[in-house]
Amino acid sequence: MHKPIPRDDAVFGDSPVPRYAQLAALFRRRIARGTWAPGDQLPTLDALMAEFGVARVTVRQAIAELAREGLVAPHRGRGTFVTAPPATRGGLRLATSLAAIADMYRDDAPKLTLIEETTAAPRLGPDEGRPAAQYQHLRRVHTRDGVAYCVISIYLDERVFRQAADRFRRHTVVPVLLDLPGVRIARAWQTLVIGTADMDVARLIGVPVNSPVAEVRRVCCDADGVALYVADVTYRGDYIHLEMDLTP
Repeated sequence: MHKPIPRDDAVFGDSPVPRYAQLAALFRRRIARGTWAPGDQLPTLDALMAEFGVARVTVRQAIAELAREGLVAPHRGRGTFVTAPPATRGGLRLATSLAAIADMYRDDAPKLTLIEETTAAPRLGPDEGRPAAQYQHLRRVHTRDGVAYCVISIYLDERVFRQAADRFRRHTVVPVLLDLPGVRIARAWQTLVIGTADMDVARLIGVPVNSPVAEVRRVCCDADGVALYVADVTYRGDYIHLEMDLTP
């Protein structure tokens, strides 16, 4: 009686990302979290095959990927051992107030790479305010310390944009918006949904397709209910730190 051949999709499902790359990412997270600490021996190939329902070659390829990164070292006859945790990456605290967002960017401005600038209107939900007569649309990538951490589509009321067009192009929007005389934000909110990177986003922020991302929708309205600023932001999942105060 033949032993069933492990199916690579048993754990990971249908994805265009190679199974070994998905498995390597999972192993990398275990090392980063200390589940597998430096000096620890990885489980045997058979044990990993059984745990994840993948073929031997998939496990070997995943371990080879980590070995190239210097995270593990195979030793003939002894097994594979963790040598170092992944390099730590400065994360981004996802602020929960408009003032906190502005303060965060005043002192730590990311590099902004403009991808597209057009005249285009955002799609507004029934509770997201009334549309302005015209919007300026900016789409760009934000980078910090050499890491592209988000793609953002910005829609600014054209009247607001004209007041400081050059500043809006060169800086993050919220600090500029709050500094403009005569512009008053009466209501602002944001929503966050966990999603996965499509091909376009994956290419722009340098992550595999279907990697976890945080999708943030941010809206600012004036006293008349006009949506002055709408932003759709996609953050890479390994760069976001969400912290909220809880009232006891």
